[in-house]
Amino acid sequence: MYSGSTLSHSDAVSVVKLFEQGLTATSVSLSLDLAPNPVQMLYQRWQLRGRDALVTRERRQYDFGTELEIVLRHVGGESCRALAEEYGLPSPSTVANWTSFYRREGDDGVRPTRRGRPSTEPRDPPPENEVETLRKENERLRAEVAYLGKLRALRSQERR
Repeated sequence: MYSGSTLSHSDAVSVVKLFEQGLTATSVSLSLDLAPNPVQMLYQRWQLRGRDALVTRERRQYDFGTELEIVLRHVGGESCRALAEEYGLPSPSTVANWTSFYRREGDDGVRPTRRGRPSTEPRDPPPENEVETLRKENERLRAEVAYLGKLRALRSQERR
């Protein structure tokens, strides 16, 4: 079963058997006293893949071009279900989610983003030109020479 689903595997098997008998998601959720949303999601997956809806699929990454193409086709009038079937998406709601991101943020909504905590290391802006690079290196080397000079002076005092 999908990791985000609140249905147990035995509940999902029972639900799919009732779908195969012709019941709708609403009637199944009422008859088995289950939450309607996970039953509806399973119903959508069942419509796409039949009994394979019970099998957990590995999470796939789609490239930006493919996601954008799917979204633009959906905005152009194609159904979520037909697009999910054609591209092998987990459920039609995936297309709907991508479309809502696209409508909210444009192309950037479906563009892949970096995940995780941002780096704590400060980034130095790249130097403007070669002269600036050499100036910074010269400053660093002068500081290093001064430090080593003081260290040498302290060691010579200790030896006396």
